Amino acid sequence: MKRVLCFIYELCVWFPVYLVVTIVAAVVATIGCMFNQRIFSYYPGMLWSKIACILGLCPVKITGREKLSKHQSYIFVANHQGAYDIFLMYGYLGHPIKWVMKQSLRNIPLVGKACEASGFIFVDSSSPQAAARTIALAEKRLKDGASIAIFPEGSRSKTGKLGKFKKGAYQMALDLHLPIVPVTINGTFEVMPTGSFLLIPHRIELIIHDPIPATDVEISDIREVASKIKELTELSRMAIEKDLWEKYR
Repeated sequence: MKRVLCFIYELCVWFPVYLVVTIVAAVVATIGCMFNQRIFSYYPGMLWSKIACILGLCPVKITGREKLSKHQSYIFVANHQGAYDIFLMYGYLGHPIKWVMKQSLRNIPLVGKACEASGFIFVDSSSPQAAARTIALAEKRLKDGASIAIFPEGSRSKTGKLGKFKKGAYQMALDLHLPIVPVTINGTFEVMPTGSFLLIPHRIELIIHDPIPATDVEISDIREVASKIKELTELSRMAIEKDLWEKYR
């Protein structure tokens, strides 16, 4: 019965309101960024995300925002449980972020254009040269305390548990000399997991951990870089995993 009621609510309330809010946010961001990218690349998306969580009837709990410095740029790495991870991060992290996104997302009507105007980074891993251009682009985008947000698992978890972490976020942190901030996400797997479009209201939680320095490494030393990447991966994974709800461990 609960799933039936959720489907009716999603179809009659959530979807039409979410669609309108998405269109408005995308248009405002696209046009606004022509005049002030710093403001319009963040606030329309932040409000859009908060509205999505409110519409989803999802109580939100945030822990650890006091650990972040307003004018420091970071590489945020979070576990990826479900579609609502983006809303939770963008809406409640309390820090301007540029998303690192798949190239295919550029083709989403209106949203792809808004992301491009907002200075989000579309990953091109077709060659080492293309990857280097992505790093160079990221460096240009990190101004006035803006940061980068990445899901190192790459895709959403099918079980709610942590998958294998890819090294891209950690390589970027070393290249840009930025601290890594692990972020634990809980509950979004229950809201809208992989393969499902049915919205199930559920409490969700965002836990921000202490920044991990990613400096003092000689980038030209391949072995030192590989060792540091492994260390950063393990430290951030341990931080994220220790605060996952028991059923996700």
